[in-house]
Amino acid sequence: MVNIGSLINGKEYVGNGRAKYEVRNPYNGELVGRIDFATEEDLLLAIETAQQVFEQSMKKMPAHQRSTILRKSADLLESRGGEFAQLLCKEAGKPIRDAHGEVGRAVQVLRFASEEAKRNDGELIKMDSAVGGEGRIGFAKRVPVGVVAAITPFNFPLNLVLHKLAPAIAAGCTVVLKPAEKTPLSAMKLVQLLEEAGLPAGAVNVVNGFGADLVPKLVTHPYVKKVTFTGSGPVGYKIKELAGNRRVTLELGSNAPNIVFPDADLNAAAAGMVKGGFAFAGQACISVQRIYVHREVYGQFLDLLVPLVKNLKVGDPVLETSDVGPLITEDAAIRTESWIQEAVSQGAKVLAGGQREGSLLYPTILVNVVPSMKVVCQEVFAPLVTVIPFETEEEVIAAANDSDYGLQAGVFTSDINRAFRFFEALDTGGVWINEISTVRQDNYPYGGVKLSGIGREGVASAIEEMTEVKFMGIKLG
Repeated sequence: MVNIGSLINGKEYVGNGRAKYEVRNPYNGELVGRIDFATEEDLLLAIETAQQVFEQSMKKMPAHQRSTILRKSADLLESRGGEFAQLLCKEAGKPIRDAHGEVGRAVQVLRFASEEAKRNDGELIKMDSAVGGEGRIGFAKRVPVGVVAAITPFNFPLNLVLHKLAPAIAAGCTVVLKPAEKTPLSAMKLVQLLEEAGLPAGAVNVVNGFGADLVPKLVTHPYVKKVTFTGSGPVGYKIKELAGNRRVTLELGSNAPNIVFPDADLNAAAAGMVKGGFAFAGQACISVQRIYVHREVYGQFLDLLVPLVKNLKVGDPVLETSDVGPLITEDAAIRTESWIQEAVSQGAKVLAGGQREGSLLYPTILVNVVPSMKVVCQEVFAPLVTVIPFETEEEVIAAANDSDYGLQAGVFTSDINRAFRFFEALDTGGVWINEISTVRQDNYPYGGVKLSGIGREGVASAIEEMTEVKFMGIKLG
């Protein structure tokens, strides 16, 4: 069991009457760690420290040094991958195979950031393109914004933290990190690893606590110049409102559509939907939720999908044989169970799963659904997919776009012309062809439209969001 507090300027702040919180394994309730929540004084100290370290160290640090720190961090994380995977398994209930996958992606994020630290530059402006610009030289340079407030969720407590920390370090910013209170242990361990790799103490400070207590004061502090948040839509847009004129990146919810045409590889599509709908119990914002299948192959597709889902192993996430572990809390499982029961009462049919044991919800397939059902029109964030037949392109485009969300979509087809038509027509931030919506690499612009968010992540894109463009013009002679 681990005992932690907040981490400010390389020092832990614990005790002295600070509120306590227990981190428990979502699968069996076992106590994994205790954390001491940050006080208001801790929060202010963290922000002031971040500002001081930015001015005195990070914004002056040469690119090669930032790159080296990130590369060393990647090497350290890779060498200790087993420790981090075990911790993710315990604090988040993530199946151990998925936990190892998250660690591997996190290593890759650090390496991408190490490379981008050397590329984050600017451009020479051809001044004599304008009338009267003769005899002038201009160039634009990217400079770090300063202190970044990073607020992260429970579902990827290592990699989604690094989606914010690694670009910030590469850009020369400092960070005050508020991780999810349910999964703070891996974040703390990560920041200590970064400092071991050479990051100055105070370049990243961690404040633990409930968002309602810390976030309003964090995102409104005058030293904070950029806010980056991953989580629910209502919280994200409240943060945007509080942040005022600060730069804001929001990575929010989704209700991902995935579309299957008769000319697709149906076996590959079905296998992909199983992975995308049920990995980490469906607790990913781009998890497969709505599967639209052309009526011509609807029955054939279900014949492939249902046995694959029924064969998934549900149980203790620490076991290599487990495919699906618990939801983050029993309340989350109860909520989803009630949505299933409501859908069935309205005419839906369960082809697999539907039953709950504590925080475990068995992988569920629903058919005979209609757009007004919660399992179709809202974000489930659980191991549940709906399968819906369609007949025409126009029909399925309208259905896929009939959502408040627009993060990513998947389209399975061998027709390249159709692929481009759907790329243009789907109202989402990203479209995967012959891949599920759940695929995410860390080197492309990632983000959504509508209520799915504002701005883009992916290391290079995040660095742009954490830097300002500064221009200098010179008149010659």
